[in-house]
Amino acid sequence: MQGFSANLGFLWTDLSLPDAVRKAHAAGFGAVECHWPYAVPAEELRAALEETGLPLLGLNTRKGDREGDFGLAALPGREEEARAAIDEAVAYAAAVGARAVHVMAGRVAEDEAAEAAFAANLAHACKAAEPHGITILIEPINHHDVPGYFLSRVEQAAAIIRRVGTSNLKIMFDCYHTQIMQGDLVRRFAAHGDLIGHVQIAAVPSRAEPDEGEICFERLLPAMRAGGYEGFFGAEYKPRAGTDEGLGWARAFANT
Repeated sequence: MQGFSANLGFLWTDLSLPDAVRKAHAAGFGAVECHWPYAVPAEELRAALEETGLPLLGLNTRKGDREGDFGLAALPGREEEARAAIDEAVAYAAAVGARAVHVMAGRVAEDEAAEAAFAANLAHACKAAEPHGITILIEPINHHDVPGYFLSRVEQAAAIIRRVGTSNLKIMFDCYHTQIMQGDLVRRFAAHGDLIGHVQIAAVPSRAEPDEGEICFERLLPAMRAGGYEGFFGAEYKPRAGTDEGLGWARAFANT
């Protein structure tokens, strides 16, 4: 399981975040990641990370405080809020030693105004993150789970990265979201491999443990390794029952 990262936004949610880190370590995961850790003092999370030796791969910017918000960075007119969320996330990531920040785009029509706002806010994020060695991630998210999300396709993410033009901006390639929106995961991953900073997995369409459904991860993950991916695979799924009860998939994939 050392090649897998436990996403603590979905796994062991009955525990405090520091205790979930400890649980992930005990279960054999090689890293952890999370969604919105801000209610936990940074020193408490950092202590758990140092105690276990697990790297924290990433965290998200806040969704926003208005009904329906699911990120702010692509919303014209809300740049001040978006940059405050970015600055908070980068500062927290630096304090706990996280490697990346996922800047959430938000729900907005896909047009030039939204893309321009997103690109400008990402440029701000990359500049803020660079002194800390932090990568900025953007994630295409499917419209079944999050209707109207601005960023929904891998090619769209690649075009935005080229527009921003910084080396610390990468794609979070979530196999669940990409399979629902686009499919053709092996070739799509290969076409954009140099821009991919992190990979996440879950079953499609259930978003449960990655041992059912449309995607054959037993073949996909080795194909990604053969294509040059050396990072962790983020286990961002919703357990069918308890987290511990569903970890058989990870043991089956132990050599990936």
